[in-house]
Amino acid sequence: MGVLRMEINGEPATPEQVRSAQTYGHFTSMQVRDGAVAGWRHHLRRLADSSQELFGRPLEPGRVAELVRSALRDMPAAVSVRVNVFARSGVPVQPVDPDLLVIVAGPETSEPGPPMRVRSIGYERDLAHLKHYDFLGVLHRRRQAQAAGFDDVLFVDRRGRISEGSIWNIAFWDGERVVWPEADMLCGITMQVLAEGLDRIGVPQVQRPVLLDELPALRAAFATNSVCPAQPIGSIDDVAFRETGDADPLSSAWAAVPAEPLG
Repeated sequence: MGVLRMEINGEPATPEQVRSAQTYGHFTSMQVRDGAVAGWRHHLRRLADSSQELFGRPLEPGRVAELVRSALRDMPAAVSVRVNVFARSGVPVQPVDPDLLVIVAGPETSEPGPPMRVRSIGYERDLAHLKHYDFLGVLHRRRQAQAAGFDDVLFVDRRGRISEGSIWNIAFWDGERVVWPEADMLCGITMQVLAEGLDRIGVPQVQRPVLLDELPALRAAFATNSVCPAQPIGSIDDVAFRETGDADPLSSAWAAVPAEPLG
């Protein structure tokens, strides 16, 4: 369905305004189903904390909820929503209340595709803990991986630690527990919801440094993001996983955490 609506601070946005909203700032993306979002409170906290860091002031959760609900009026029950946070004045030196661009688009499917073939590449995103607009380095390295015949790219830092994929976090299964990499990276909303769900269903999990030479000892790997919480990864470089789709505690964990109304 493509883009259905774009609003800045509750008013229709022009293409020129949208372009200016993607220079300096941060964002969050989510799938809305019947007025609810998985991890909605985590999205609100991400927006508040990132705004405090980039603009010197946090976002008020009530304002975010009001503008998202406004953009969703008369929309289908299933849509994708992206909230961009920026300042129309440019890059502010002093603290400023930022502007919000809400983009509503057609829904993304949450069904996993065939197991991905992933290539590891040494790369560290700038301000990796933020979900920000600087994607040139990410997209270039994903392009390199795809040109070499892979589906996507997995980043490894200068210390040899696996961190994150291009637009997803990675989770491993060692046969007994879920292993989350520990490195400088974005702790995605889906990752946070899954961690909560794993606790609820009693599946052990740990976050620790994971190195590439450990991969043969791990049994399965999954890419996680707001579109698909458990996309199987068939291989990383020349290491093929034995249980690409058979050992999937993440789907059960995802189902254990109810979506939250956009209140």
